[in-house]
Amino acid sequence: MNIGLLGGTFDPIHHGHLALARAARERFDLGRIHFVPANVPPHKQGKAVTPYFHRYAMVVLATMGEKAFVPSVLEAPGVVTIPAPAGKGRPARDAVPGANYSIDTVKRLKESLKKIDRVFFLIGMDAFAEISHWHQAEALLRECEFIVASRPGYSLADVANALPEKIRPPQNISQPFAKQPAKGDLVLSGATIHLLENVHQAISATAIREAVVAKKSLRKFVDAAVEEYIKKEGLYG
Repeated sequence: MNIGLLGGTFDPIHHGHLALARAARERFDLGRIHFVPANVPPHKQGKAVTPYFHRYAMVVLATMGEKAFVPSVLEAPGVVTIPAPAGKGRPARDAVPGANYSIDTVKRLKESLKKIDRVFFLIGMDAFAEISHWHQAEALLRECEFIVASRPGYSLADVANALPEKIRPPQNISQPFAKQPAKGDLVLSGATIHLLENVHQAISATAIREAVVAKKSLRKFVDAAVEEYIKKEGLYG
């Protein structure tokens, strides 16, 4: 079976997340897509994040009507990464104690699957552009294939150059990619990237919060059940 994994803060989950999941499910015949809210997102250290149980509840509500969509507790409170020491007892440079890392989440998911199952990591282009800075990025790219929601303004060269240096193709090879839009597949030694076009939706958490404060409808951003939950629980106000 082809299995998808879509992780994130989901603060809140919105139409853009669901559009990516639906497009990936259709193109790659994904039997299940695990939606994984992060308890402690490494990139959100020091920033205000809505409590995990609210974010998980919104994921449950947003995915209720989709049989293949599975709300996941792979990064629930208590499921953490303890970074291994790196030289003289110091933690690895990019490791944050207690944070949830994608490499560990993917490995944890694969432990519950069959060896013949194929795992796809779903991600937006803006997030993928920072992939080389992720914790154990090279190992993560080897563990699973990536499905990236493309967006206007990005070329195939941008995708290639976002990869960690050891995986990145030489400049003389990637240079011709500069004139090619980010679409199709990029298969390299150590990474397989599938690009989805016409999926990106310009939805931001900031826009949702502003709409809540202004007491405007959230239907253009989130599922109706999620909107009701946000209002009932007084989130983002």
